[in-house]
Amino acid sequence: MMKQIESIKEFGGYLNRYTHDSDCCHCEMIFSVYLPPQALKTKVPALYWLSGLTCTDDNARTKAGMQRYAAQHGIALIFPDTSPRGVNVADNSDRYDLGKGAGFYVNSIINPWQKHYQMYDYVTKELPALIELNLPLLPGIKSISGHSMGGHGALICALKNPQSYRSVSAFSPICNPTESDWGKDCFSAYLGDDQTTWQAYDATCLIESGSKVNEILIDQGIADEFYDDGQLLPENLIEACKQNGQKINLRMQEGYDHSYHFIASFIGEHIAYHTEALKI
Repeated sequence: MMKQIESIKEFGGYLNRYTHDSDCCHCEMIFSVYLPPQALKTKVPALYWLSGLTCTDDNARTKAGMQRYAAQHGIALIFPDTSPRGVNVADNSDRYDLGKGAGFYVNSIINPWQKHYQMYDYVTKELPALIELNLPLLPGIKSISGHSMGGHGALICALKNPQSYRSVSAFSPICNPTESDWGKDCFSAYLGDDQTTWQAYDATCLIESGSKVNEILIDQGIADEFYDDGQLLPENLIEACKQNGQKINLRMQEGYDHSYHFIASFIGEHIAYHTEALKI
């Protein structure tokens, strides 16, 4: 059962916020949905947006400016949280990149994280089933996108479930987390020391092992500080795509950083890209 806790009218539609008790994450979860004006009369397709480290469902819905484009194209926007929350949920208060706000969209198999940190199943199974049952969404007609850690999440969700998503895109994704410090630290905590387990949640490794989608769209800012320090590694993904016949459009954007200013500059193009794939 989902409970609506907020509703704001925007561009003729409504930005709503909900809570529910998650069976996957064993805690109360919060998420937001933008329903475009078209949803007042008919069911609409959906674009899932996965946010990055330290974020909640609130960041993209207030900073990216995507609701204007979603209203124009008649698609719903789904904003999950990035991790489980609550006083009983495991956390590392000394780090921003592990624990709450840093779920990495994996299913943890290591204590103390295992009970609550099941974000892969939450995003790909539990949340879609819940909202398609309760909101005016076309069943199974969905695409996925995200930023940074959420870009990583979008890529792996699509590559592991190519029949479930019509299209995938990302902004500044962590493309090869098994080779980046962020990924190594969090994967070892959530998944243990067996790095073959890590590869199941790494877009570059998934493509190397034969996973494939129709196309991948990525925007990467050249002035991104995390690109400069080797956390994102888009070149590794490009090479894997080249070697395995995966179509990819990586757009390196001069002067742009890792922030929502960058996302807001190109989100309209991403919404249009997904709209084409979501046509029925």
